[in-house]
Amino acid sequence: MTSQRQNSGFRSDDIGQSSFRGKLLTIDSKLGNQDVEGLKFLCRDCVSHKKLEKSSSASDIFDHLLEEELLSEEDPFFLAELLYIIKQKSLLRYLSQSKEQVESLLPTRGRVSLFRNLLYELSESIGSENLKDMIFLLRESIPKIQMTSLSFLAYLEKQGLIDEDNLRLLEDLCRRVVPNLMRKIEKYKREKASQVVRPPIDREPESLHQRGEEPFSRSDLEQLLEALPKGSWQDQPSRSNGRTSFSLVPTEMLGASAATLPSETSTEEANVYRMDRKHRGHCVVVNNHKFTSMFDRPGTDKDAEHLRHVFEWLGFSVHVYDNVTKGHLDKVLQEYKCHPGHSDGDCFVFCVLTHGKFGAVYSSDGTLVPIQEITSHFTAQQCPGLAHKPKLFFIQACQGEEIQPPVFVEADAVNPERVSPSLKDSIPDEADFLLGLATVPGYVSFRHVEKGSWYIQSLCNHLKSLVPRNEDILSILTAVNNDVSQQADRQGTKKQMPQPAFTLRKKLVFPVPQEKL
Repeated sequence: MTSQRQNSGFRSDDIGQSSFRGKLLTIDSKLGNQDVEGLKFLCRDCVSHKKLEKSSSASDIFDHLLEEELLSEEDPFFLAELLYIIKQKSLLRYLSQSKEQVESLLPTRGRVSLFRNLLYELSESIGSENLKDMIFLLRESIPKIQMTSLSFLAYLEKQGLIDEDNLRLLEDLCRRVVPNLMRKIEKYKREKASQVVRPPIDREPESLHQRGEEPFSRSDLEQLLEALPKGSWQDQPSRSNGRTSFSLVPTEMLGASAATLPSETSTEEANVYRMDRKHRGHCVVVNNHKFTSMFDRPGTDKDAEHLRHVFEWLGFSVHVYDNVTKGHLDKVLQEYKCHPGHSDGDCFVFCVLTHGKFGAVYSSDGTLVPIQEITSHFTAQQCPGLAHKPKLFFIQACQGEEIQPPVFVEADAVNPERVSPSLKDSIPDEADFLLGLATVPGYVSFRHVEKGSWYIQSLCNHLKSLVPRNEDILSILTAVNNDVSQQADRQGTKKQMPQPAFTLRKKLVFPVPQEKL
């Protein structure tokens, strides 16, 4: 009887709410401790700190958001915004949202402040060693407890050492420990400066709002702008409480960034590929040592290890594949063509260490694969996640027929007599590609059986020495060309000249790693 009474009182809207809570529970199950910490931090301006401190799971936070009417089945956008910020975009589908929908609504509906967004972004870029250094600098002010980069920044905020208008301490720490983070802080300052604060509204305008009218419509502003002298005012958007408003601001108040030509710094930034996303990107290394019907390539493992070491140091996730057949290569290309991580990455690198000839490379089972077939997987149409991002391909491989090598130096390429296709044919006819080949088409490239190839070893060494000097990739490859061209075999009769081809639109400058090799 009791059960029947309970069931009869269970309304249809309860079922709907239960279904929505079920989705929230699914989202909760897919979030880790780090995600929960991020959610708690991002909600600090909306939910009381006491409630957040007691929250041990994402579902606890969801309960608080439901209670504060910041989340509902009809309007789940705030949670969608949070998931987007913590890079859990795949979970947006449970809220019937897409990444594109969230991005389009953020300017008008976003609740997370610029300041909180900044601190969260900084926390993602402060590594464990950086954090130790920062805590060391503030040891007298910081309790001796285990901290994450996010809890460290939250503590500074809680103690009033930093706030949205006072970043002096944070700037000093970043300047000393992680200088490349200053770009994020400068960007925050520019965005904050563009948010013009409206003065308090007196009683007369208030009565106007009560009649459901706006003091100025967008069209009114446009007409007013047309009547003003050109260049004397700027129409500035600002975001407040989830709404975008527009204010007329004298150009002299905006400074050079808005009223005059771009500064030298902003011009330089516009001509350099962006390198401040969540992660640097993926680096794939195809390392073919043994073949079914060709000579082995002793020394190649040294190249693969050196590439792994250097690109991990540069911040890449490095994946080495040994003795790759044609079938395996197709799977690798398909995997990275569709890799979801590209959307949050800065760059992509693909290295091939193998035999080859005439603009093509050999798989370990002897199939000749055109280099163009490899690079074509990563065009903007085939791989949208890498659109407008630099894609680098380094090929240590033959460009001719195999010959019997001398004892200490082996040839990875021969065919000085035959004229082969232009290297340019191997890269897609679109922007943002770079192909570095160990030798000009038709000629020999050399590999030491113990130390590795001249080209790859020189490339790695110059990346190590020139990235800390903020040299761009083309300057580095020019130095590699010079270095390799001066090397010779034991008899001094065999030389080599690498050749790059590229369609890069900007300078590619890798951020200087904080850790030394």
